[in-house]
Amino acid sequence: MNKLFIVLFQTYFNRLKSKPFLITTLITILFIFLITNLPSIIDSFDNDEVDRVGVIGSDSYYSLLEQQLDLMESDIEITPYEGSEEEAQKDIDEGEIDSYLILESTPEKEPQGIFKAETVAEQKTPQVLQSALQQIKSSIAAEEAGVTQEQLLKIDQPVKFEKVALEKGAKTEDELDQARVFVYVLLFVIYFSVIFYGNMVAVEVAAEKSSRVMEILISSVSPVKQMFGKILGVALLGLTQYAVIFLCGYVFLQFKDDDSAASGFLSFLDFSNLSPSLIIYAVMFFVLGYLLYATILAMVGSLVSRAEEVQQVILPVQFLIIIAFFIAMFGLSTPSATIITVTSYVPFFTPVVMFLRIGMLSVPFWEIALSLVLLIGTTVFFAVLGAKVYRGGVLMYGKSSSIKDIGKALKLSSKDK
Repeated sequence: MNKLFIVLFQTYFNRLKSKPFLITTLITILFIFLITNLPSIIDSFDNDEVDRVGVIGSDSYYSLLEQQLDLMESDIEITPYEGSEEEAQKDIDEGEIDSYLILESTPEKEPQGIFKAETVAEQKTPQVLQSALQQIKSSIAAEEAGVTQEQLLKIDQPVKFEKVALEKGAKTEDELDQARVFVYVLLFVIYFSVIFYGNMVAVEVAAEKSSRVMEILISSVSPVKQMFGKILGVALLGLTQYAVIFLCGYVFLQFKDDDSAASGFLSFLDFSNLSPSLIIYAVMFFVLGYLLYATILAMVGSLVSRAEEVQQVILPVQFLIIIAFFIAMFGLSTPSATIITVTSYVPFFTPVVMFLRIGMLSVPFWEIALSLVLLIGTTVFFAVLGAKVYRGGVLMYGKSSSIKDIGKALKLSSKDK
């Protein structure tokens, strides 16, 4: 057991001090900082920006347009423009105005506008102006039809529509919304963790083989202890990285004012209605999913002699992770679909698909237990198989580009006994 911990901590500290790990962690923390402060950053750039639009044409619609923009609390500043279009274009070049709007009346006595600017790639200003003119048109049409503003507002009000679940124990709409965001975030975490840290295990094994350190290691530490030491060492590394990232995210959120944190961009991070059981299942499926894929990737990583060859042998395993991820993405909108139910029992897909079902639906405990038994059983199977393949695979050198080499590794493992 002491030798297992030696390999574990050696793997952990070697990766902890590596430049890729430090750079990845710093970039992720910077990204979290930008996300949590994005509204403030955007406001700092937008506070002093006022779109100046010159309005050419109909005076009868100008006052209505000005009133409508005030009601919309728009940052567009419109001014009547008495000059020609040529003069307006010169004023744009000289920075006097940003754009101009030709405001006219159609034969049906309705407002119409032609917006002109240096470029129309920026959609915000023309969309606001179009929306304001649409409101003016609706008001004029309602007035001609004898409809009052109060009646028009009543017509425009959205219909009241509620969704009520009849199934006993089914989640409410608020619980589903929070669970959907939580599941969505966890799906990405599980997906990238399995790919990133699982690949790290495979590369770690191949790198030691390429440096010929393996001959020394297998004489002092059994291959099985080496494999699980590396798997657990990388797992500890991942937990450390996530702990640092989540701690930094928590600190960043604490420095934000309550209004910006409780509304707007960060409002979707409110998980107050989440059940503790869902968080427990998230941790459980995360750990089991990592162990399953890390064991398989360590096994196939032992078949290659150089780190450069790792990618081609782990590609089939990565495809399984990608398929599971896309099935889960589809299931976010239709969690009760047959394909979601069936694939939730497939061990390679269980960590993300069954977790999706638990988060979005009321799943009977026996179904969860069955999926966990299948997942744990498959993990144990690959752990035993992986230990045998690893024992023989670390003794194999030369080019390896096929998983067929598993048979050769098993033969070497039996001879090594």
